[in-house]
Amino acid sequence: MLLELRAENYAVIDHAVAVFGPGLNLLTGETGAGKSILVDALALLMGDKASSDMVRHGADRAVVACVFESTAGAEAALEANGLDGDGEEVILRREILPNGKGRVYVNNQPATVTVLRQLAPELALIHAQSETLGAFDAAQQRGLLDRFAGISADGELATAVSAAFANWREISTRLDDLERDEQDRLRAADLWSFQNKEIAGVRPVAGEDEALENERRILANAEKLYAAAMSAYELLYEGSSSAEGNLRAAEKHLDELARFDHKFVETAEQLASARAVVEDVGATVRDYAESIQASPERLAEIEDRLALLERLKRKYGSTLSEVIAYGEEVSAKLAEIENRDEVLKSLKADLLRAAERYCSAAASLSKERIAAAKRLEKLAEHQINDLAMKVKFAVGVASRQEETFWTSHGWDTVECRIATNAGEPLKPLDEIASGGEMSRVLLALKVSVEEGANLAASHASAKGGKKKTAAPRTLVFDEIDIGIGGRAAEAVGQKLKELSRAQQILCVTHLPQIAAFADQHFLIEKREHQGRTKTAIRLMDESERTQEIARMLSGAAVTETSVKHAEQLLRGSR
Repeated sequence: MLLELRAENYAVIDHAVAVFGPGLNLLTGETGAGKSILVDALALLMGDKASSDMVRHGADRAVVACVFESTAGAEAALEANGLDGDGEEVILRREILPNGKGRVYVNNQPATVTVLRQLAPELALIHAQSETLGAFDAAQQRGLLDRFAGISADGELATAVSAAFANWREISTRLDDLERDEQDRLRAADLWSFQNKEIAGVRPVAGEDEALENERRILANAEKLYAAAMSAYELLYEGSSSAEGNLRAAEKHLDELARFDHKFVETAEQLASARAVVEDVGATVRDYAESIQASPERLAEIEDRLALLERLKRKYGSTLSEVIAYGEEVSAKLAEIENRDEVLKSLKADLLRAAERYCSAAASLSKERIAAAKRLEKLAEHQINDLAMKVKFAVGVASRQEETFWTSHGWDTVECRIATNAGEPLKPLDEIASGGEMSRVLLALKVSVEEGANLAASHASAKGGKKKTAAPRTLVFDEIDIGIGGRAAEAVGQKLKELSRAQQILCVTHLPQIAAFADQHFLIEKREHQGRTKTAIRLMDESERTQEIARMLSGAAVTETSVKHAEQLLRGSR
């Protein structure tokens, strides 16, 4: 549920705060007061594209923010993006600068617009006033049906279809590449053959260059290293005044002291340990000096080898591991070409198996969609007819099984069709003539889909299934009541009220018949202050609601008759 929405220096809004409640939250006001601007502000927080036009003139930035009750899905999205959640609320904040750029914060942590878009399906669904049924393409209609059926993108069935399609397409692409033009194939084979021979001829070993570099440094400085090691050995052990000899003499004196004063016992032992360490170090440097063998031949051999390896790295990778990997890749390509017939046969068999897996998964998905379509068309037809209409409604699922129609979401084309008058044939939604009819059908469809989605989630949860639970999202309707009035408007109000019992609804409306059903009624006002226009929002009490609904009924001049009519509407809505 949306708990709070804030906007500062956003369009004509100086500073506005709205605290929403459960049920039906209605926003009304004069035309042009800025009702839809608040919906646009919420859409920004759901990941819509920002624009510099949103920044109020003279301000250094626009800020929009909101607080939602958290959901399990929202918490999962936060965790997936490395963001902390408190399990109770999700706080979204977005700043827009005059240059169109901005910043996003989720729970006061820096985030991205992508995160907002991932959270949006879990928090709110906005139906803008510009959205009409005629704008619903096949993908949008399929999306509606899938939500109704509880088929989520990360669900088991949809994931199986997507994975099977990706596998089939990958094998198909490899097969196409292998069957491409013969001249291109031979030209590529010549280059790969040269590269393979060059790398194989050197036979590089991962890490070999580092080991050779170390050996080269030792050989190039053999005399210096021998002299240094022997000098250290002389000073530590062999010389007339070596450290080991001096320590042995000191140890004798300490042993003498320890005979008479026991406090020197531990000191004598420490000195003995130090002398043993000096002996070990001396032996180590002596052995190292004896192992040094100056070999100009070996040095030349190493430098030649390093030059070959460096040449390979310049051409095929920054490290020998990359060079080796490139050589293996080229070798595999050559093997494919040399064994082209066998590879083609193997790939065709793989492609056939991948196609069978895809067909099986897509057919299962189609079966679920077809069954859901039957349920949706009955429910939607009932919901539409509740809105002062008498229609026939159908949801068709066409399964086009030819490979050209295969996609990652199956092979189905979904089309909603309707007949708004008795005796007329069913027609696509974009052929509905009346704007009022379109608004009612849109509302009925949304209500049906949301009810079906929640029902599917409940069934899946009861059976212990893995389907994604439909989030109790806030539904936002921005003036979808355009073109209707009278009995139809009252029916729409009743339908919104009915829907709001299960989830929070925000609705911008011009119709008093709908406004009368509000649980919380907000007034959007535009005022001029010190030469600047400002938009504000406030929650009205019962007497203010009566006056506002009277204004909506009669226009600017509120009459006694309109007030009585408003009171009657409010009583009737209860």
